Amino acid sequence: MRLSDCHNIADFRRLAKQRLPWPVFDYIDGAADDELTKSRNTAAFDDVDLVPDVLAGVETIDTSLTVMGRKSALPLILSPTALQRVFHWQGERAVARAAEKFGLWFGISSLATVSIEEIGAMGNNPKMFQLYVHKDKELNRSMIERCKAAKFDAIALTVDTIVGGKRERCLRSGFSSPPRFTPSSLLSYTLKPRWALDYVFREKFALPNLDTHVSAGTREPVSIQRYFSEMLDQSMDWKMAAQIREEWGGTFCLKGVMSVADARRAVEIGADAIMISNHGGRQLDGSRAPFDQVREIVDAVGGEIEVICDGGVRRGTHVLKALASGATCASGGRLYLYALAAAGQQGVERAITILKEEIERDMKLMGVTSVDQLTRDRMRWR
Repeated sequence: MRLSDCHNIADFRRLAKQRLPWPVFDYIDGAADDELTKSRNTAAFDDVDLVPDVLAGVETIDTSLTVMGRKSALPLILSPTALQRVFHWQGERAVARAAEKFGLWFGISSLATVSIEEIGAMGNNPKMFQLYVHKDKELNRSMIERCKAAKFDAIALTVDTIVGGKRERCLRSGFSSPPRFTPSSLLSYTLKPRWALDYVFREKFALPNLDTHVSAGTREPVSIQRYFSEMLDQSMDWKMAAQIREEWGGTFCLKGVMSVADARRAVEIGADAIMISNHGGRQLDGSRAPFDQVREIVDAVGGEIEVICDGGVRRGTHVLKALASGATCASGGRLYLYALAAAGQQGVERAITILKEEIERDMKLMGVTSVDQLTRDRMRWR
């Protein structure tokens, strides 16, 4: 299978599986427990139908919109994800360059493998930083100050990782950060020599946003479940979230909100946006999908805060269904991670191109000429 054979996100998944050692692929692809929520994240879009208008004069359309004060060429955010140079040696740099080329919001994680400063200097497209609140308060302050200096456009405080979900695929494979070559996984790594050579001989693995404060999880192998459970601050509450918002002083988003009650609390502390998200189904299995919650949350807080539907997006129609249900825009991680793992920057650009073409085609088939028109008309789903 080649990159030219990829015509949708599922194709990129197949190519990534072909090119990655199985412990690495399973880290991207896997989720918590029985992985029911991960499956539901995408399946939820099947429960809503689009109702098109015809003869709408759609020769010229506008897919752009403003999200968190910055213009985006598409109603799509490339969500922050961790450990990207494990999946492909280009890592966050590839995704950042692709996001700049297409004029999209792009995010990096606290567990990014490229520094805040380097990403901040790359391009003029809007950037967010996904903040994991660690027990080490100085580390939290350091990351916030570095984001200020690097002129990041927003911080997305992650609120759904108080403990790590039980990711059973990773438990079986022994996947850790950085990857650990164990007897059970060694064969998988040796059978993927291109990945292994890139990992061993290219830039040394590091988590540069953490390694000034934390040794575990940077150069000492540790599972992500253990990292979340041992290193992150389980005392985090709404008061702490409000303090972080005040300390940051800029555009502030809460990532991981799923309930109406929490959406209202986000409004009360002055958040600018929420990402309805269940961490890609990697935390609480059996929870609802983000798309399941969009209409209820928008009905409760729409107009007071921006609402981003994060997760499960695999098609342009998924983006349009999120918008027609009231979301400001959609976002996702696996939708570009599979492509990154499959072919680096070239893969990410092809994946975005495919989604862009789907969004444009589907808007014309829906009979809408702008994203604003679609978000205003919430009766286009049933």
